[in-house]
Amino acid sequence: MSFLLEIKSLKSWYGASQALFDVNLEIKKGEVVALLGRNGMGKTTTVNSVCGLMHRYEGDINFGGFPLSGQPSFKIAQNGIGLVPEGRRVFSNLTVLENLIATARDGDWSLKEIYNLFPRLEERSYQLASSLSGGEQQMLVIGRALMTNPKLLILDEATEGLSPTVRSEIWKVIEKLKLKNISILIIDKSLKQLLELADNFYILEKGKTVWNGASKKLTNEIAQKFLGV
Repeated sequence: MSFLLEIKSLKSWYGASQALFDVNLEIKKGEVVALLGRNGMGKTTTVNSVCGLMHRYEGDINFGGFPLSGQPSFKIAQNGIGLVPEGRRVFSNLTVLENLIATARDGDWSLKEIYNLFPRLEERSYQLASSLSGGEQQMLVIGRALMTNPKLLILDEATEGLSPTVRSEIWKVIEKLKLKNISILIIDKSLKQLLELADNFYILEKGKTVWNGASKKLTNEIAQKFLGV
């Protein structure tokens, strides 16, 4: 079976400090995969390794059948990986429209599609991104990632710190994206929503993949053991 993203025996370091010890993960085309784990277990480091943001890692990261090792982050993005990073990193001195078109690439996702997904972004097209609310900034970052027309969308804590209303709106958007057959890797603490949405789950503990399986196999006992929920 061919996978869109395949991570094998991934180890990563911050300087001399090793953060990942043995991460393994696979995503098929059109699949939604959730990456879970308590804080500090290596989820964001795994994402950073995939996106070329770690200076040192070992193991195999293959995307579309080709190795990502040694490729710069901009090249990895051009290959079809769209990242919505933790912390809502908009280009604050650019307008909403400028943010959306800054890294846009030709494909199914156009301004019209993004504005249909997030009508508020169209209303605020000519406002500076810094003037948006936190929820609107998150919509903008998701829209900007989609405008690169990625083969894989990575969402790192996309609903964290948002109001319940905005969180609900973001989850509805992710559901729409799944219907469009976009491959998604998602990190989030909202297990209830993930169980309804994700096709497969991976759990990290101390930089290692310790469990993976479908939602129906993720029992309360497993969640309590590895996630403390």
